[in-house]
Amino acid sequence: MMTNLFSTFDPSTMMSLSLNWMSIFLGMLFIPSMFWLIPSRWNYLWIKIMMTLHKEFKILINSQFNGSTLIFISLFSFILFNNFLGLFPYIFTSSSHLIMTLSMSLPLWLSFMIYGWLNNTIHMFAHLVPQGSPSILMPFMVCIETISNIIRPGTLAVRLTANMIAGHLLLTLLGNTGPSMTMFTINFLIIVQILLLMLESAVSIIQSYVFSVLSTLYSSEVIYAYT
Repeated sequence: MMTNLFSTFDPSTMMSLSLNWMSIFLGMLFIPSMFWLIPSRWNYLWIKIMMTLHKEFKILINSQFNGSTLIFISLFSFILFNNFLGLFPYIFTSSSHLIMTLSMSLPLWLSFMIYGWLNNTIHMFAHLVPQGSPSILMPFMVCIETISNIIRPGTLAVRLTANMIAGHLLLTLLGNTGPSMTMFTINFLIIVQILLLMLESAVSIIQSYVFSVLSTLYSSEVIYAYT
């Protein structure tokens, strides 16, 4: 018997192991089949999406190397699969936890910063003062730019987490009102839930795209500034 609404997502299992995080690897069950089976429409669609992302990310980072966008395309795919899997009932939504999102944004940001300060030190110092800033405001601009740069991994992680939590909580709270409703209001509730589920599907795509695009933009400011 459930002790509370979220007890079905309790990390403990019958084997006394926390297996909820294994949902991260559920995407592996769906992806490989399209690579060794006869090419299908799903295969062509996925390749089209990857090539579109590759062209867009390549323009953003201004790189001539074809493999430079691989990490960002992989990041987009990973977040997208986890967001979609979280929409299914009783599947652990890993992308709604800060420990998951921070583990993606923080190493990327740290690697960009280390590379930038070691290889493009002058550019990194110049980037702290926006072009055209008055001389009297330069100390304040340095402080503002430094703070905005430091909070970047946090904003990336919180943005993804907050968007996934908000939609799931709204669906759950509306679903819990079903037993106390009449037949007419239940029909209306089902329509609202379907619309919200469609909205959540769109949010899953948009947030994975935003996360990967912002990561690409952060890397373009640091890595390929003078290459």
